[in-house]
Amino acid sequence: MKLVTFSLAAGLILTNFAGDISASEPNHGASQTASGPAAHWSYSGADGPANWGDLSSAYALCKTGAQQSPVDISHTQQAGLAAIDTDYRATALNVVNNGHTIQVNYSPGSRMILGNAEYELLQFHFHSPSENTLNGKHFDMEIHFVHKDAQGVLGVLGVFVEAGDENIALQEIWNHMPKSANSDARPAGVAINGHDLLPREQNYYRFVGSLTTPPCSEGVQWHVLKQPIQASSSQISDFVDVVGRNNRPVQSLGHRLLVDSAIGGGSH
Repeated sequence: MKLVTFSLAAGLILTNFAGDISASEPNHGASQTASGPAAHWSYSGADGPANWGDLSSAYALCKTGAQQSPVDISHTQQAGLAAIDTDYRATALNVVNNGHTIQVNYSPGSRMILGNAEYELLQFHFHSPSENTLNGKHFDMEIHFVHKDAQGVLGVLGVFVEAGDENIALQEIWNHMPKSANSDARPAGVAINGHDLLPREQNYYRFVGSLTTPPCSEGVQWHVLKQPIQASSSQISDFVDVVGRNNRPVQSLGHRLLVDSAIGGGSH
């Protein structure tokens, strides 16, 4: 295994791509572009992932971008990256079905900290099957915790979900999951904490990528946790029954580095 030194210069390369990402884009819903309403897109058919880049000039990066997400995580290189500190606090449940995913919007005050980098948690949402893959294999689901730093750079924390035991924290959200698109639920007296959906171990893979939905903006700092959490098969089915399969196929890694935060232990 070749040990890679993750230098300050490399860190700057990873963080200088996302200046044009707007706050509305992480919401995975219909958004406004400079020229008007965004074009409709979906996960299948004529307006599915293979054609996103042709649906609107605003979505051009979905077709032409060189740093697109998701990716297949394999052949990683190792470096001593900063540990992830997830300072997540409880928030009143605000769960949205935007037609593409189930999303939980977060109140201000929760953070992800990596060394000197600090990101505020905006929302988290779900995909089934997982969008990123590990050595060519999908997990049953993936959670994306979407954050933004003071300069507007997005940082995503990805959590794989595998079928297993029922997930109590997830069920609290599912109990109030809106069944129809473009609807939301804000049940009185119900609070959740995103920390309850994180695994115990927080070693991670890091790469620079993009939003996985139109407009596919690049410069997103991706951190995918190595340890999955579990949810029951019925919980996974409940999500798919409402939203459907909502994963973008993996994209070419190109010349990007996939960095493993743990030193030692061999290659992947």
